Amino acid sequence: KIKRKRNRKGLMAYQQVVSQADDVADSVLRRSKHYLPHLARICLIATFLEDGLRMWFQWNEQRDYLDLTWRCGPVLATLFVVVNMVVQIIGCFMVLLRKYVHVAVGMLFAIIVIQSMVYTVLWDAKFFFRNIALCGGLLLLLAEISGEVKTMFAGVPTGDTNKKQSYMQLVGRVLVVFMFMTLFSFEFSPLRLVELAVGTVLMLAMVIGFKTKLAALVLVAWLTTLNFVLNSFWMVPYNRIMRDFLKYDFFQTLSVIGGLLLVVALGPGGVSYDAHKKKF
Repeated sequence: KIKRKRNRKGLMAYQQVVSQADDVADSVLRRSKHYLPHLARICLIATFLEDGLRMWFQWNEQRDYLDLTWRCGPVLATLFVVVNMVVQIIGCFMVLLRKYVHVAVGMLFAIIVIQSMVYTVLWDAKFFFRNIALCGGLLLLLAEISGEVKTMFAGVPTGDTNKKQSYMQLVGRVLVVFMFMTLFSFEFSPLRLVELAVGTVLMLAMVIGFKTKLAALVLVAWLTTLNFVLNSFWMVPYNRIMRDFLKYDFFQTLSVIGGLLLVVALGPGGVSYDAHKKKF
């Protein structure tokens, strides 16, 4: 009986904490609902815009690297740098201006695939998982566009559109979670074990769509903190190569944060525990 009472008290305390956290999350969402999607899109395209500008400011280095690595000659190497720069910058502005966003997403997705092959990062687990997470963010952006199309045709049956959007949100939020697999350090210390446990719970919540907005908000706060602590490239001198690596990681992480903010703004979608719970 004593154990049951303790278990009940523990369960009630847990439910109270989660309920209070939900209230805080709802309050944040109500105050930020008008500008949160815009902030999410700006964060999401950050790594593509930064990389496009990098092609301009590091033109010679990028061209010489491709020429030496692939033996393709300066002409083809230059052509790749130009296409890479133009496609990314144009795609970013299309997203920001809300013009042909589905085309822009296709362009940016192609950049991820091509760069993964050209820069031979397919076999690097860290880069691979981060690129998977970026693809998840782009899928969530497509889901947002599908939702806007649905609201434009109010009163018209949109069953297929709803399903398509829900599955895109499902796949998008699952892929975004891959970012956190690159952050875990399997060291047997109390702090690392707590970090691993909490991170695993939050990731599972995102995957199944349980308390999704709350989990996404916590992950945004966690990832933002880690990003500014671990990837503070502005603290590294300009002549150090580590500055470029940290800068690349910083903006990639910022883009994944944009994907998480889209989850907060859009919700988990129809294929989730949260949506299933509302039916009952």
